[in-house]
Amino acid sequence: MKRSFPETVVEHAKHIRLLGLDVDGVMTDGRLYYGADGTEFKAFHVQDGSAMKRLIATGIPIAIISGRRSEALDRRAAELGVPHVFTGVDDKVATLDRVSTSTGIETRLMAYAGDDLPDLPVFDQVGLSLSVPNAHPAVIARADFVTATPGGMGAVREICDLLLGARE
Repeated sequence: MKRSFPETVVEHAKHIRLLGLDVDGVMTDGRLYYGADGTEFKAFHVQDGSAMKRLIATGIPIAIISGRRSEALDRRAAELGVPHVFTGVDDKVATLDRVSTSTGIETRLMAYAGDDLPDLPVFDQVGLSLSVPNAHPAVIARADFVTATPGGMGAVREICDLLLGARE
């Protein structure tokens, strides 16, 4: 069954030329897993990955901006061909501006999905702010659209479907 999206959200999505994503809580369920030796593990949803590859293939690049560093994320992003990956970021707005400068895509033509308070300043810069139902309440209140699917469980697939559907 194809998901329908609010018409106002679809109208905004038609103009989006780049998708920015937070990681923990959006691409993952937000939990951190550590092995006895300190190795970090993350679980990524395979349907998110296939949708991300489709989005990139249709000409909408993805920028991952995370406050944490993660070898698991680096590996997953490389597997998917994500062109812009920034980890260990303290200032997400400055990083988004760097992406804008390097791509020539204005921030108002970007969408960004986040789930926690450090993502709110980015919401003020982009044309479409997105969140997940497991996000902080303040983030949900400020998002233009909240997915039906929780982070790490296919929410990114839902976001990619929105952007791809808006282009059709």
